Amino acid sequence: MLAAARTFTLLGVAAGGVRAEVDVGGGLPAFSLVGLPDAEVRESRERVRAALANSGFEFPLRRITASLAPADMRKQGPGLDLAIAAALLVASGQLRGAVLERCWLAGELALDGSIRPVGGVLAMAEEARRRGADAVAVAAANAAEAALIDGLTVYPLRALGELRALAEGTLASLDRSQAPATRPSGAAPAAPDLAELRGQPFLRHALELAAAGGHSLLMVGPPGSGKSMAARRLPSLLPPLGREGAIEVTRIASACGRPPAPGLLAPRPFRAPHHTISAAGLVGGGSPPRAGEVTLAHGGVLFLDELGEFSRPALEALRQPLEDGRITVTRARHSVELPCRFMLVAASNPCPCGRGESSSRCRCPEASVRRYEAKLSGALADRIDISARVEQPTAQALGSESGERSAVVRERVVAARERQAHRLGAGRCNAEMTSAETRRACRLDGAAERLLARSHDRLGLSGRGYERVLRVARTLADLDAREQLEARDVEGALTMRRRVAGP
Repeated sequence: MLAAARTFTLLGVAAGGVRAEVDVGGGLPAFSLVGLPDAEVRESRERVRAALANSGFEFPLRRITASLAPADMRKQGPGLDLAIAAALLVASGQLRGAVLERCWLAGELALDGSIRPVGGVLAMAEEARRRGADAVAVAAANAAEAALIDGLTVYPLRALGELRALAEGTLASLDRSQAPATRPSGAAPAAPDLAELRGQPFLRHALELAAAGGHSLLMVGPPGSGKSMAARRLPSLLPPLGREGAIEVTRIASACGRPPAPGLLAPRPFRAPHHTISAAGLVGGGSPPRAGEVTLAHGGVLFLDELGEFSRPALEALRQPLEDGRITVTRARHSVELPCRFMLVAASNPCPCGRGESSSRCRCPEASVRRYEAKLSGALADRIDISARVEQPTAQALGSESGERSAVVRERVVAARERQAHRLGAGRCNAEMTSAETRRACRLDGAAERLLARSHDRLGLSGRGYERVLRVARTLADLDAREQLEARDVEGALTMRRRVAGP
């Protein structure tokens, strides 16, 4: 007898639909699994065998063939266990097949028959809904995640034996009124406050400007000058995620095996990988391709501390993500497109010893300084909108009154982002403008146009650099609630654009 169930496998951070077909026929007892399964999927045969026996079902001593279609797509992860077991129970006549017609199934089987949660259930629920399904059956621990997708009935399963109740229509679905919030909280995320950053007025301004326009930021200064402190306070200035953005961030976190809190993730991601990370770990790779840190930072901040210590290949791999907001990872059998629209914030010392060539205490050879600076290529530096030189604050500045709190600065940032959303569309900011949008949104008055023309050759601006100056100037005007760009906006953007010493 033949039966089939619908389930999924992960393709990067999206779900690919899989049809698990099981045939129970005559012949010597055997259990074959075909359809490009990986090691985790191949091992499901033993989990299914033990789970059925320990759940009061009979494991048929006949020739069993399980096929995972489409056959040319590699299947990975233990989430296919539940669908294979359900199809086997229907094929052997122990369950009615109606359950498989109504539901997509996902879950890992324990040997005692209990159902464990798996990653990527939100992506599966989205794919199931897109393909017209009206119900999913998942591990009870994944039920709240699946319920984030409207229009789906969610059946939480704690043990394989509950498939009987599901097949008979007596299993209760998840009560959405009792499920965690399906909208992100509008409250500010619990992040360190900007008021704690003292004696750095220019750096505070650079952080506000970066947050308002979604611009990338490079901070160069000696150790202990507040670079890392500033970067870790940037999320407290960013507006909260909307529902669509929160669903995307939650889906990425789930697909990458980082269990989200119940409900949507409201705080924007903040990722700070160690400088020993490889290029594949940073932008994604492997076979099958997996997401890297740039995708985990989607919608939030990617902080690279000690920029000069990162490998050159890892840094150069950031070019496409910074430019396009997406990256395509291609392998022999697989090609996936991963979202990676993030704010890059980098911190570096001015030289290997950290004191800088201008300091009398610096003893770094000139060749060593040049090699250190060469870690950041001109092509990558051209994609960084704001450069900030950070000096050691004085004792008087450190003992002074604290500055504005994050909540106050965030109000200005949110107001500027609302102007950008009105101009560009919901969820978009100035750093994401296309060339055509930049020309339309950044009309200069006469004085501003002359200033930018004079500075173009003096600073050696590339075509990309020219447009990025305009985008930063547009953000400065948005913070002042002005539509017309003026000379002071261009001057401020050029000041932020000047390259500072360091990698």
